[in-house]
Amino acid sequence: MTATQRRGRRIMMTDAERDAYLTEQRTCRVATVAEDGRPHIGALWFAWDGTSLWLYSITRSLRWSQLRHDPRIAVVVDDGAEYGELRGIELSGEAVPVGEAPRTGEPCPELVAPERMFAAKYFGMDTMPHDGSHAWLRLVPQTITSWDFRKLAGSFTP
Repeated sequence: MTATQRRGRRIMMTDAERDAYLTEQRTCRVATVAEDGRPHIGALWFAWDGTSLWLYSITRSLRWSQLRHDPRIAVVVDDGAEYGELRGIELSGEAVPVGEAPRTGEPCPELVAPERMFAAKYFGMDTMPHDGSHAWLRLVPQTITSWDFRKLAGSFTP
């Protein structure tokens, strides 16, 4: 179950706005936690299916290693240069590996839709190319926080 956003209702994205935004954006920043508690943040490409964020990560990465010890994850997707253009989404929960790691293309019904979306979005292809060094992480968000400062048009003067 996703927690409800309490603050910033005026700038919160609707479900439809959130889905459109996550579909059009290309890069997210992923935060994981080291065994000693230090955070690690790195950029990844992703796919959003309306309920889950699918992350395609190198399996020999620090991120992958940290998630084996602690599956907690936070992801931010944002954009905008000027204050009135800022918008974004933070999703958090636990990342779960799906399919073989590294991914070689073995049949996995759960990955059919995310791989189709990802291949079209990033490679302009119908099927997912597999390089033998990446694998899938699925985040079903426990919390989602969004903001779209464009909704404040006219109410802020720097």
